[in-house]
Amino acid sequence: MQLLRVQNFTVSRDGFGAGENQSLERPFGDADPGDMFAWAGATASWPNRTDPGGSRGLDDYFTRDFTHRIGAEIMGRNKFGPQRGPWQDHDWQGWWGDEPPFHTPVFVMTHHPRPSFTLSDTTFHFVDGDPVTVLAQAREAADGKDVRLGGGATVIREFLAAGLVDTLHVAVSDVRIGRGVRLWESPDELDDRFHHEVVPSPSGVTHHLFWRR
Repeated sequence: MQLLRVQNFTVSRDGFGAGENQSLERPFGDADPGDMFAWAGATASWPNRTDPGGSRGLDDYFTRDFTHRIGAEIMGRNKFGPQRGPWQDHDWQGWWGDEPPFHTPVFVMTHHPRPSFTLSDTTFHFVDGDPVTVLAQAREAADGKDVRLGGGATVIREFLAAGLVDTLHVAVSDVRIGRGVRLWESPDELDDRFHHEVVPSPSGVTHHLFWRR
């Protein structure tokens, strides 16, 4: 069975996945990614680590598991970049440089399609469709593996509303954003549809694990 999985999606303690005022220089708007993602960046398995060491344990397990059995990714346009409306700059190819971290086909949901392109082993497709249609495309491209729903928060809420998400792992960092793009008011909002386990980590982040009832 091909699952649709949310993995390692990080929100603030007040439920925001990003702040306001996203820009080219600030992918997460007014939120500080250094604070939000400190739990993952401190692990031994963090892919951008340039020095030896790093923590082991629960946080490291989730960081290491990020790519396991993933065959495609779905993301919203605002995760791909800061542009709004019709594409003015096709030279923009995402935040990640020549070696994106996905290593799979990526389906970017947008009302303004543009031609697909490939960087390293990642091909970005720009699709205008509802969640059911986009998920069907991603599953076909995933070649039997699972599909990761990468965010942002708005796209995750859309797929939750459509009843398409099978499992979620959301890490709640002990920071407050105040305003921005919110995933939830409270994680308990999902308890009518999902089993829900809460696992605190010594790093200060709290991991919320959800799977379908």
